[in-house]
Amino acid sequence: MVEKQMMGHHVDRSICAWFWHQYNHHRNNDQMSVVTSPTHYLFPLIRHGIIFLACTQLELPPLLPIEFLSRFADILSDYLCAGSGAGATLNEDIVKDNFVIVYEVLDEMMDNGFPLTTEPNLLKDIVLPPNLVTKVLHAVTGNSSPSVGPTLPHAAASTVPWRSTHPKTTTNEVYVNLVEQLDASVNWDGNLRRCQVYGEIQVNSSLPGFPDLTLSFTNPSLLNDVRFHPCVRFRPWESSQVLSFVPPDGHFKLMTYRVKELKKIPIYVKPQLTSDSGNCRISALVGVRNDPGKTIDSIIVEFQLPPCITSADLTSNHGTVDILADKTCRWSIGQIPKDKLPSLSGNLVLEPGLDRLHVAPTFQVRFKIMGIAMSGLQIDKLDVKNMPANPYKGFRAQTQAGDYEFRS
Repeated sequence: MVEKQMMGHHVDRSICAWFWHQYNHHRNNDQMSVVTSPTHYLFPLIRHGIIFLACTQLELPPLLPIEFLSRFADILSDYLCAGSGAGATLNEDIVKDNFVIVYEVLDEMMDNGFPLTTEPNLLKDIVLPPNLVTKVLHAVTGNSSPSVGPTLPHAAASTVPWRSTHPKTTTNEVYVNLVEQLDASVNWDGNLRRCQVYGEIQVNSSLPGFPDLTLSFTNPSLLNDVRFHPCVRFRPWESSQVLSFVPPDGHFKLMTYRVKELKKIPIYVKPQLTSDSGNCRISALVGVRNDPGKTIDSIIVEFQLPPCITSADLTSNHGTVDILADKTCRWSIGQIPKDKLPSLSGNLVLEPGLDRLHVAPTFQVRFKIMGIAMSGLQIDKLDVKNMPANPYKGFRAQTQAGDYEFRS
């Protein structure tokens, strides 16, 4: 456990034991919201098996501690996992090996209970990230070199604290990536109940100097519930719906948005269940409903076997079928072949005393589509000013399944 008391009032550690009991009791919940104890308000955030917990005795807007914990988790991942290779995620061992960095970053991010410095670029100038040299010196000598910089960076007093005064870049390029998550729910009769997209615009900037960027869209009226990085100027968006900003150096999330009430989904699942005499026959068909024009890849269909099922015999004409330890059936399809539709069939045996299946499973679908945004959002152009030479600009779009389900 890593603990940090932010204010003069000391919070007893026993509150963590109380929270742990509540967490185990509600473990099946995807994400716990605000937890109220007899004496405190608790705000948990769970990332990769690590629980970040904020505690207060006073009422406050719940989004404040939740957003701070989310920013803190993102910054720790950036600090501690950047040099661990692709796909590395924050875990307990990494936190234990770098607990001094964790405390120092937390000291800079919050002052007397109030968020202070939350920009990664500025924090890296104050608290130096761990690198291979410092790790080797610590392993050989047992002494850790100071990780806090000797002077306050100039960006701390700048109007754009998210950008370093002298960014270290050897290239002149900027990449914009549209990443969308498609949520959909389809009834047993095939009617689409809900379909919407949660998206974000990710930018990877390697531009020297002090660039000024303007990003415009062909159809910005689609966007709802927008949220911006602090670098975005709000007035240009409010007047003409363009994003004007001075970017941080490196990778950052420029904007998040939602597109509501979509009418088309790319993949359908047709499940069918019939049960009698203690057996349930199941079949499912997967196909493309509205061709997005790009390859639909990494298709996986999952459903939870009801507790009353004692055994299952399932086969498919394409892909592999596995039944996991928690009685989740996972059908890995990959891509849909052109000559046949993937189908799943089999028999489920009910426990003794049950004649029919009374609980119908819900089929969850995962997939990935590269090169297209299912919301229809399109980038018009990206203008870059205050640059001695024209930079290279790259654009990419990607859609993946979120809460994408079919009820049987």
